[in-house]
Amino acid sequence: MPHIHRVILIVLDSVGVGALPDADVYGDAGSHTLANTARAVGGLRLPHMGRMGLGRLADILGVPPDPAPIGAFGRMAEASAGKDTTIGHWELMGIHSPRPLPTYPNGFPPDLMRRFEQAIGRGTLGNYPASGTEIIQELGEEHMRTGKPIVYTSADSVFQIAAHEDVIPIEELYAMCRTARALLTGEHNVGRVIARPFVGAPGHFVRTERRRDFSAPPPAPTVLDHLTDAGIPVVAIGKIEDIFAGRGITEAVHTKNNADGMDQTLAAMERIARGLIFTNLVDFDMVYGHRNNAEGYARALEEVDARLPEFQERLRPGDVLILTADHGCDPTTPSTDHSREYVPLLVVGPEIRAGVDLGTRATFADLGATVAEFFGVAGTGFGTSFARLVAR
Repeated sequence: MPHIHRVILIVLDSVGVGALPDADVYGDAGSHTLANTARAVGGLRLPHMGRMGLGRLADILGVPPDPAPIGAFGRMAEASAGKDTTIGHWELMGIHSPRPLPTYPNGFPPDLMRRFEQAIGRGTLGNYPASGTEIIQELGEEHMRTGKPIVYTSADSVFQIAAHEDVIPIEELYAMCRTARALLTGEHNVGRVIARPFVGAPGHFVRTERRRDFSAPPPAPTVLDHLTDAGIPVVAIGKIEDIFAGRGITEAVHTKNNADGMDQTLAAMERIARGLIFTNLVDFDMVYGHRNNAEGYARALEEVDARLPEFQERLRPGDVLILTADHGCDPTTPSTDHSREYVPLLVVGPEIRAGVDLGTRATFADLGATVAEFFGVAGTGFGTSFARLVAR
């Protein structure tokens, strides 16, 4: 197998490719983020992902199956319980989570909220599942009048705190999130505490790009830990550092949106000669999927696809580029939450054989096991590497 120097791994957050067999248990039967979005907009224009083999994974209007893909292609099933960002990314890096992280369909327990309010020295508003854009319109004016932060959750394992930047400065909001993170342990070990700053006037509130995630740490060492322990750099771009609670990461770059995420990934490719560049592009999920905006979702896909040649032309001998996802978030269904779906697996590079059909992998962790084998480090023991199937 050729020696791999760099892996550029890009997670297209929430870009699922069809409901998993147990999706009905999660209320997601019929979800198919890519295919349903394509039908909703009359077809997708994704020529570069199509050349990578995307059209071989499902019937996606506008993305025909390429007869000779330039790399390896397949899809991966989630073996862990759940459908959230945290568990999805952990599984990508070799962690199996047999139990889902806790969720709060009726809001957080009164005792927990009392302890949080005492710790931050303020009361709170909300404490129920809600759309983030809707709850700031509902409670934003009262928040500005009282100074009480807005606490809410969703179908995912999240404790979200929204605050107007003129009422609660951003660093104070981040401090509140750290306080919540310290309280949310044991049975209340939610996957993420999320800072949701917003600006504007009543009736016209908008969220800003200074969101931050404060994640529970992975329950065991991940492939990222094994890489950094071996002296191999791991550059985390977007919310990757937050998802892994800073573990197994040598450099972190936070981003504003998909365009910035791509810019920062390209910049890392210019300066990092060896290691893993691990990027999350969040707009699909955060800006469009959760808001059931199929047109915006489609536009974001096409914008990323249009820039893929910039990544491919920068690939050097020993480089591998991988595109995947962490769950679905079908913008065409009544739900505004994540959907339990297969995720795409597209692998290209000078050392990667063309036209390799990887089929359906039993777990996202196969990707982590492959990254570990590419770099010659031990995996986590969960997942099966496909490195020798794809390497020239």
